[in-house]
Amino acid sequence: QVQLVESGGGLVQAGGSLSVSCAASGRTFSVHAMAWFRQIPGREREFVATINWSSGATDYRDSVKGRFTISRDSAKNTVYLQMNSLKPEDTAVYYCALSSGSIYSSARYRTQVYEYDYWGQGTQVTVSS
Repeated sequence: QVQLVESGGGLVQAGGSLSVSCAASGRTFSVHAMAWFRQIPGREREFVATINWSSGATDYRDSVKGRFTISRDSAKNTVYLQMNSLKPEDTAVYYCALSSGSIYSSARYRTQVYEYDYWGQGTQVTVSS
């Protein structure tokens, strides 16, 4: 079993910055990709950013490009999301996700919820206007 533990998040004013991190642990696991999703009440969980674990290649949803940066520390099995120029519409619970690669996908980047095997508990990010 794989556990994902998130940290960071909190409350910030619009235009500010926050970072969140997610550490993966478990007996034995492989990582194909890790990602961040977010969700607000009453809406579906949406993709934010993903990083291919071996190549470091990244992909973002359009609304966060140029503002958010996803990165990884492979030695620590940790993924980070640096969020700059935050907007009130970025307010959500942010979830990290891990894809072991066991779920087949032909996509270049894994941006769908079903493509990820494991999920963190979520951390709240609130941006005030």
